[in-house]
Amino acid sequence: MGRWALDVAFVWKAALTLGLVLLYYCFSIGITFYNKWLTKVAGPRQRRSWWLFLDTGPRRAKQSFHFPLFMTMLHLAVIFLFSALSRALVQCSSHRARVVLSWTDYLRRVAPTALATALDVGLSNWSFLYITVSLYTMTKSSAVLFILIFSLIFKLEELRAALVLVVLLIAGGLFMFTYKSTQFNVEGFALVLGASFIGGIRWTLTQMLLQKAELGLQNPIDTMFHLQPLMFLGLFPLFAIFEGLHLSTSEKIFRFQDTGLLLWVLGSLLLGGVLAFGLGFSEFLLVSRTSSLTLSIAGIFKEVCTLLLAAHLLGDQISLLNWLGFALCLSGISLHVALKALHSRGDGGPKPLKGVGSSADLELLLQSSHQEEEDADEEYFVTQGQR
Repeated sequence: MGRWALDVAFVWKAALTLGLVLLYYCFSIGITFYNKWLTKVAGPRQRRSWWLFLDTGPRRAKQSFHFPLFMTMLHLAVIFLFSALSRALVQCSSHRARVVLSWTDYLRRVAPTALATALDVGLSNWSFLYITVSLYTMTKSSAVLFILIFSLIFKLEELRAALVLVVLLIAGGLFMFTYKSTQFNVEGFALVLGASFIGGIRWTLTQMLLQKAELGLQNPIDTMFHLQPLMFLGLFPLFAIFEGLHLSTSEKIFRFQDTGLLLWVLGSLLLGGVLAFGLGFSEFLLVSRTSSLTLSIAGIFKEVCTLLLAAHLLGDQISLLNWLGFALCLSGISLHVALKALHSRGDGGPKPLKGVGSSADLELLLQSSHQEEEDADEEYFVTQGQR
């Protein structure tokens, strides 16, 4: 009877982990393809294919939306609303007030992180106007490289020979993937590489922000709630300079004449906001019910799935040299994940404020939140677990 109960428990845990990983994949891969679908007109091969459930026929040229900064700002607004709603529901159910920072702490301590996050997300979405999903996926994977560099600069990570090897593998893989790429675009590559660079600053600042326990931002929902308004304001100047005039005179939004087209645009933009919040939520679920290491490993296979889908469904051209570069980069990320796991096991437990995750999403935030909330014996904001 005991053996049977253990087998059932193992199968249930494995099924739960698989389900959470698939949920994470749906949101993470989905938002990548969503951004490309919304911001770029389909090419000749794409019009002969179907990918996901989206229309790629002649109507796509009319309905593509070339205002990625406005799209990002609307997504931030949606995430803020969902975060505020989640906080309100938790407060009503637990009868415990959620943290609200003072203006001094908000502007002095949260603003740098919010600005870096806004630029990371904004430049990433902007790059989809110029580059393929495969090049974006590969270049964005280099965020781990910059996170490691800034972690060393700010002494969040100790310099070791293994970390130097990780940096060389990722940098060498990125060079091989972009070398003589037939679909290489300098402008788009510069945007996403700049986003990865800023992403290194972003996650370093996020770690430093979470180390300030007196702020009470260990729960990612509270952190997202406080970050979104400043991210919106930080991105607004770029939007006003590069897209404001064009958006105000475009038939796609302010000078709309077709109500149906307007509703399509707004609905599509709101869908992206839901996907963005769902991505963070699914990461929180995965980490709380498994571990940050599970998220790291899932993130590696997610990159492979994204490239395969991009090559098969979108017609992205990836040469053998590009695939070898991608494999080299993934080996560097995998090495770092393995080193982190060994280091945590050797110390008798995870070190959330010292580890640097391989996922370019919210893993650092989640690692820190997971450990802090365990120490404080707090409830997560949903009973089924969190991202």
